[in-house]
Amino acid sequence: MSDAAFPAVAEPPVAAQIPPPPVTFPELVYAHQRWRRAVRGPNGDAAEAEFHDAVARFELEHGRIVHAYWCSRIESAVALTERATPRLLRAIRHPHIRFHRATDWATKGEPSVAEQLHRCDELAIRAEHVLTGLRRRVCMQLAMTAAAHVLSLVDDRAAHPDAEHTKGAVEQEKARLDEVEAYYREAANGQAQMVYFAGMAAAATVFAGVGCLLWISLGDRDVFGPLIAGAIGAVVSVIQRINSGTFDVEYDVGRGYVFFLGALRPAIGAVFGLAISFAVTGGLLNLPVIGKGSEAKFAALLVVTFFAGFSERWAQDTLAASVPNAKPKIPRSVPPPTPSA
Repeated sequence: MSDAAFPAVAEPPVAAQIPPPPVTFPELVYAHQRWRRAVRGPNGDAAEAEFHDAVARFELEHGRIVHAYWCSRIESAVALTERATPRLLRAIRHPHIRFHRATDWATKGEPSVAEQLHRCDELAIRAEHVLTGLRRRVCMQLAMTAAAHVLSLVDDRAAHPDAEHTKGAVEQEKARLDEVEAYYREAANGQAQMVYFAGMAAAATVFAGVGCLLWISLGDRDVFGPLIAGAIGAVVSVIQRINSGTFDVEYDVGRGYVFFLGALRPAIGAVFGLAISFAVTGGLLNLPVIGKGSEAKFAALLVVTFFAGFSERWAQDTLAASVPNAKPKIPRSVPPPTPSA
């Protein structure tokens, strides 16, 4: 009999391989506690396998666990994970580091401990979103170490209750966290200064390039020369303040906004340079020049407009004194400027 006489029997569909859901950090902490409690019992091997499976699923979602502290007596832990970047992006993107905490049992009835762990959380979050590179890694590692020390105090107290000892140790950890916060502020301010300077340098380059092109093509040096000098003066003023350690930048607003603020600085200097130049050429300000030639006057104008960008306060006071019927704060002749605050 032919095989065609028998209808083909359809094979049962193969069940789709559904990946297991990711594991949250609290679930991982509970799996660790179940393993510790069952490690010497008949279900120790099964609990250990369950814990390692939970670790694998957690790392698949959040990255490799590079540092962790697991409480031995309470369901609490802190961990630091690192997700590697693709090989082609390693030159421009750093590994993503994240801080994880599950400490509800540790902070129950311990407001001082909860406060310090909250500070660790805040430091880690700010470092994750503000800092980059080595500074991010160092700051988050310090926050992780501080959180682990605080948890170890609570874990030790669970076995040997001693309120006074715990209180003193928490105060010591508070002092260490103050040092970590100081490191974060210094690192974030230094990084924000670099972003600010990058924005300022980019804007100054645009002003200088466009000004030079217009100067060459149009030939109006009394306009474009002071514009360039004012922008350069603003850049030199910021460099001087950074070098003296008196320049602070708001670093928690994001790199884009800091870059934008830096780009505004040469623009303000260029505007003040133009304003002082127009005030001199219009006769509102008297610019004493030893030489009588046009080159000497133009050189003196560049010097004055450079200081107008260098010290915005001096430029404002000079312009205010040049306006008729205004209270003169300085003489009508151009005085020596002082750096802006």
